[in-house]
Amino acid sequence: MVATDIGIDLGTASILVYVKGKGVVLKEPSVVAFDRDTNKIKAIGEEARLMLGRTPGNIVAVRPLRQGVISDYTVTEKMMKYFIQKAVGRRTLRKPLISVCVPSGVTEVEKKAVEDATFQAGARDVRIIEEPIAAAIGAGIDISKPCGNMIVDIGGGTSDIAVISLGGTVVSSSIKIAGDNFDDAIVRYMRKKHNLLIGERTAEDIKIKVGTCYPLPETKSMEVRGRNLVTGLPKTVSITSEETEEALKEATMQIVDAIHSVLEKTPPELAADVADRGIVLTGGGALIRGLEDLIESHTGINTMTAEDPMTCVAIGTGRYVEFLAGKHDR
Repeated sequence: MVATDIGIDLGTASILVYVKGKGVVLKEPSVVAFDRDTNKIKAIGEEARLMLGRTPGNIVAVRPLRQGVISDYTVTEKMMKYFIQKAVGRRTLRKPLISVCVPSGVTEVEKKAVEDATFQAGARDVRIIEEPIAAAIGAGIDISKPCGNMIVDIGGGTSDIAVISLGGTVVSSSIKIAGDNFDDAIVRYMRKKHNLLIGERTAEDIKIKVGTCYPLPETKSMEVRGRNLVTGLPKTVSITSEETEEALKEATMQIVDAIHSVLEKTPPELAADVADRGIVLTGGGALIRGLEDLIESHTGINTMTAEDPMTCVAIGTGRYVEFLAGKHDR
């Protein structure tokens, strides 16, 4: 059995595994549920996500990665081991070469933690790749040319903004405002405006179904159930897309400001390329309605979302291994 090369998009919200020749073979939430009393893992991935906010005292459902960085080392290692085995099967004789992507702003210590966890999870060799570069490769951009491309990768915990040329990052910024912050903003808004307490899964539902950050041609609305903070009883409220726009305003504007500051630091030749070629959005956070319009209205630069924004980084991470292998073969 030959060794398989795999790429892992180690995200705050979900983990995607790309296997060479097969594409993205696994996409699961990065959530682990374990029993506090015995310290045994109960569930990993989708099964554990369903337990978020619904567990008895002895079982906790946690996200071992916070804002793109490992917050619980042992749990991350076990989770990676599980996902690697699930993706590759246990039949492999040689350990795989694994490339993992990290947000562009992480420190050397944080990179080392990811590397160690990947080796512990069963890698022969580990390559660390920066998220914007992986996203650009996955979005089908030829990054080896001397030409500026701007990538905005909005994940669960971090948003990475970078201008890439000749296979490397020229200017980049990583901010800890992303999909999770959109959810938190909705939770806060519901509490303040409707006296309704909702959980993070409900907030995510609202974001996916009616969430927008730019006025929509026609208003959407949905029913939301939660706990009334005044009476303490369950209550149903109707929420519109206009309200979500108000709720998300602060978080989305921070992303726009970060894009603005990266553009300010971009060398003029590359800035001209970006103005010409546009801004490419990737990552699950890019799926929120109206983001393209919002960025366009503030920067005046044509903005588009990659074809499958969710899997861009995983595909790019996997292709990066092939890209390196190609270099070594020559």
